[in-house]
Amino acid sequence: MHIKSFKEFWQAFVRYNQIDFFPIRKNVKGYNKNALVGDMRAGFNVALLAFPQGMAYALIADIPIEFGIYGSIVATILGTFFAGNRFITLGPTNATSVLLGSSFAAMNLVTDAEKLAMLPILMLLVGIFLMVGAYFRVANLIHLVSRTVVTGYITGAALLIVANQIKNIIGIQYDADEKASSFVEVVFLTFKHIAEVEMASVGLSLITFILLYVLNKYVKLLPNVAITLFLATLIAVVANHQFGFEFAHLEKIDASQWRPTIPDLNLKLIGQTVTSASAIALLCILEGMSIGSSLAARSGSKLEGNQEMFNIGVANLGCAFFAGMPTSGSLTRSVLSWTSGCQTPIASLINGLLCLAGVFLIGGHLDKVPTAALAVLVIHIGLSLISRHAIRVSLKSTRGDALVFVATVLVALLFPLDFAIYFGTGLSIVLFLKKAGTPELVEYGFTEEGALSALEEKTRPQKEISIVHVEGSLFFGAAEVFRDQIRRVCEDPNLKIVILKMRNATYLDATGVMAMEELVHYMNERDRFLLVSECKKEHIRIFKNSGLLNVLNRKNVFPDNQQNSTRSTANALKRAQEILGAGEDAKISIFVGSRK
Repeated sequence: MHIKSFKEFWQAFVRYNQIDFFPIRKNVKGYNKNALVGDMRAGFNVALLAFPQGMAYALIADIPIEFGIYGSIVATILGTFFAGNRFITLGPTNATSVLLGSSFAAMNLVTDAEKLAMLPILMLLVGIFLMVGAYFRVANLIHLVSRTVVTGYITGAALLIVANQIKNIIGIQYDADEKASSFVEVVFLTFKHIAEVEMASVGLSLITFILLYVLNKYVKLLPNVAITLFLATLIAVVANHQFGFEFAHLEKIDASQWRPTIPDLNLKLIGQTVTSASAIALLCILEGMSIGSSLAARSGSKLEGNQEMFNIGVANLGCAFFAGMPTSGSLTRSVLSWTSGCQTPIASLINGLLCLAGVFLIGGHLDKVPTAALAVLVIHIGLSLISRHAIRVSLKSTRGDALVFVATVLVALLFPLDFAIYFGTGLSIVLFLKKAGTPELVEYGFTEEGALSALEEKTRPQKEISIVHVEGSLFFGAAEVFRDQIRRVCEDPNLKIVILKMRNATYLDATGVMAMEELVHYMNERDRFLLVSECKKEHIRIFKNSGLLNVLNRKNVFPDNQQNSTRSTANALKRAQEILGAGEDAKISIFVGSRK
């Protein structure tokens, strides 16, 4: 293949899949000093937040803290080269960390050795699912997952984060054989050990909370999470040396021991992790799309969903081989980067390199950081996920939304989180299909004054031609209901011809075709006729391929006319008059679809 033809093939391939496999060249085109200044400021600010957050997210997932920091480094560096825009800053997040910890609990993995043996294969599957999904443009279908489900899931996840950190706040530990995979189980075990509370941990936690509150209230522009953690560590060191107070601490990180990890491609392990991996992948794309779309809209730009899905997939694949944990679009870091003046994805590269330097410079001193102080920061981050506005909208909009929200939260509290997101998504789709599949026909006719209004009297003293406006979907969930309603209309002996106006009919599938075929046979057996007007090319193609065109009779099908919107139905009315015969007068009534 010649170079020119290969280039044309590659460009066509990229256009079709909406993925650019190396977008960095476009992002840095025309890069200048002003862009560098903005990226450096954003990268520095985000790094100060990402380092302590990485530790916090690892603590949420109940794995060694270095996996959160390594995940931040790998995701941000790789994200520089595959990101389609500047709006999404990658790294571990609250929700994915909770789901990871919940997945470990659901698989009965207790020790660090068990979890870390499973983590690389889990990350590999997450990365593959996202990259393959991007190739098949799955991001275009994410809108099918309702925001109510995401709100309910995140609310449940936030409550689980808080519950999981209470034991670190009050200085207690569960027994080695005690496992908790849900909010209810965590609360039960915490109360079981409540008599073991360490007052020194409680006091340090209270001081940490006060420090964070004061800093956030009076100096909002500073990296308050990092400052609070530093001050709390300093207080713990002084309290230990001066008063002998003992605190549980994090473990130091020896970054010189950081090595590539090779996932164990064992079919048994893959079978154990595939469900959790698919749930984490779904959550990654939901988080990333919601964050990126929001920031892109605020700046007047457009987000390429499949490009960002591919980028998140590459980041997770990298974490599989470099000791990272699940990464997605981080809300706090993405917003901080954008408000700090980020100009290109180079800001992520600067962020990642600063975190890389930090883990080598201060990783050996992290054993002085008290677990209680970090737990306060984790709870603060978790509670920030709960959006009172989103909850109010979910509860007040419709009864269906309220049901989905409440059910998703309850399932998230009672069962592992990966089940909650599947349950909520399934329930929202079922309710949508129920609503979309219950059309109601209202008959309209002309009054003596010549006005069009709904008819209350259903008896027909003379032969009639009814025009039915088909509005919305004729997919599997609605087609048969629609067929049965037309049947009921046709029970009147004076209704001779029904004309279906198809211009606004969408999503005609095999079930819809078979329902229309059954309706034609039903009407023909009773000396009635079905005509179809305003048929789009797609409708006629489906009619031909399925054989429905022969059943309808080609003479009874009238294509849509874009230049004259009424001609198609006018021709159908002429055909109806032909069928009735010369000299037969027929009244015309109109049916319009509505929703219950």
